Amino acid sequence: MTGSALPQLPHLLRPRALKPGDLVVVAALSGPLDAVYEPDLQQAVAVLERMGFRVRRAPLLEAGRHRWWSAAAPTEIAGEFNALLRDPEVRAIIAHDGGQTALGYLDLIDFEAIAADPKPILGYSDISLLHLVLYARTGLVGFHADVATRGLGGYWQSAPAARRAELEKLYSTLLTGDEAIGALPATPSWECWRAGRTEGRLIGGVINRIALVQATSFALPLECFDGAVLFWEEAGGQASHVWSYLQVLRHAGILDRISGMVVGVPDAIDGLGTADAPDASPTLAEIVLDVLGDRDIPVLGNVEFGHAGPNLPMPVGIRVGLDAHQRTLSLLEPAVRPLATTGPVG
Repeated sequence: MTGSALPQLPHLLRPRALKPGDLVVVAALSGPLDAVYEPDLQQAVAVLERMGFRVRRAPLLEAGRHRWWSAAAPTEIAGEFNALLRDPEVRAIIAHDGGQTALGYLDLIDFEAIAADPKPILGYSDISLLHLVLYARTGLVGFHADVATRGLGGYWQSAPAARRAELEKLYSTLLTGDEAIGALPATPSWECWRAGRTEGRLIGGVINRIALVQATSFALPLECFDGAVLFWEEAGGQASHVWSYLQVLRHAGILDRISGMVVGVPDAIDGLGTADAPDASPTLAEIVLDVLGDRDIPVLGNVEFGHAGPNLPMPVGIRVGLDAHQRTLSLLEPAVRPLATTGPVG
């Protein structure tokens, strides 16, 4: 399948490209920092510094500090987040980890500060909510990418050296370059679940967060999904939950609007079958194709983004090319704007 004409989404905001010496702040945008992960966070800071950036920790990112399951109360997290958005010295924000808190402060975010000075915000899991809401409200390109502690300081450190170098170069180029990345580095794990080709804007995140946000006043207008390439992943829970979330997207009309789908590597999902045991539980591919039915769109599965880590970056809002049969996913435009450019860029 070839995608139809791309919808003209207004006010796409590309953050300004980072340059050497720019300040990147690691912030607790959701969950707390357990003291046992302090060395991982320090490793993440070292990775960012190797990329050429100055790094600072936000005040709420203090080992052992927490309120229930969060780093702080939602009002406190929102206050710190807004201060970072308004601070002209801060050029990018990376979440230290995911969690369960972003739903508590979506209504407290300073959207005007984002529109005035768009900055790269990096993270996945609960941070998916921020990417989706900020894209819908301001057009901000969100960086669905590794968090600091669990990602740069965790999964990256256990990956082979060649993979670490590849990811470091990819992230650095995505944040500092003003040209399209092109094809993301594929691996043999990528699977064609339904053949076809398309182009569209990349929209997605953790599937449970996509479903949850559509139940709020911050829901993405359905037009955001017109011709889009939907990417999603899931961690934990049951295979039946994934099937149910996909049914939510079907009932919402989202699956009728997208032109393609990219599915991340599943992480700790109970009840998933394997290809060599077809009479047991369904595989993730079977679940996806069951819900899609006769919707003839390309589907690429088992791509390295999400909780299984380490993550390939998936910039929300950027136009991509998907060829499921050839197992390729290409970023067709830059995620950041040139340093000399000011204002919104479409």
